[in-house]
Amino acid sequence: MADEYVQSLARGLAVIRAFDATEPELTLSEVARKTGLTRATARRFLLTLTDLGYVRTDGRLFSLSPRVLELGYAYLSSLSLPEVALPHLERLVTEVHESASVCVLDDTDIVYVARVPTARIMRVTIAIGTRFPAYCTSMGRVLLAWLPPGELEAHLTRAPLGRLTSHTTTSPVTLRAELERVRAQGWALVDQELEEGLRSIAAPIRDRTGRVAAAVNVSSHVGRTTLESARRDLLPPLLATAARIEADLHATA
Repeated sequence: MADEYVQSLARGLAVIRAFDATEPELTLSEVARKTGLTRATARRFLLTLTDLGYVRTDGRLFSLSPRVLELGYAYLSSLSLPEVALPHLERLVTEVHESASVCVLDDTDIVYVARVPTARIMRVTIAIGTRFPAYCTSMGRVLLAWLPPGELEAHLTRAPLGRLTSHTTTSPVTLRAELERVRAQGWALVDQELEEGLRSIAAPIRDRTGRVAAAVNVSSHVGRTTLESARRDLLPPLLATAARIEADLHATA
């Protein structure tokens, strides 16, 4: 496959991915640094993307334009999951009064494809397309737990297990044991591993073949939800929501 690899396409996508919510505007030097490209190469890609309408610039700072959303629209429009899941998430949020989301796995990250927030404000800002490391999130653990053994080992080899909070699991041995427990019990509960004060519980969503294709979760603040109340009050409606989403997905497949 090496002879079929288009390096220029990979570099162009790397330039687009250099921009994110924390750094929506970058200078040429910053783009070069984040992508590992030379300044001259980064400049060519930025100017090309500007000509195509995907990047805009004031002469010094570069940023993505709304047109870049077209790149993800084809995927989202062909994916029935968000449309199917949304009314069930709305029902779940009304019932438990906490935020609920659906994610899929993309390499070492989870990617949000549907979400219904509550009015409560938390430090983590989440929107459709937001990415987080899979290993320290409840939905990520669900998606990892049902990977084939070979894929899971490859994932753990690639994924850097960084410490995001004092609670984050960074040991591969501990993480493997937790994933085994998730698979055995059918759901995952993560306590403040992504963000201090954030507790979340997740369940798998299976496609018609039985493969875990996505995960659904409910997240809450530790001040509102204890570990015991998460299992008692959030888990049953969460599992029921996952079952309803699966039923609708199978009916529309």
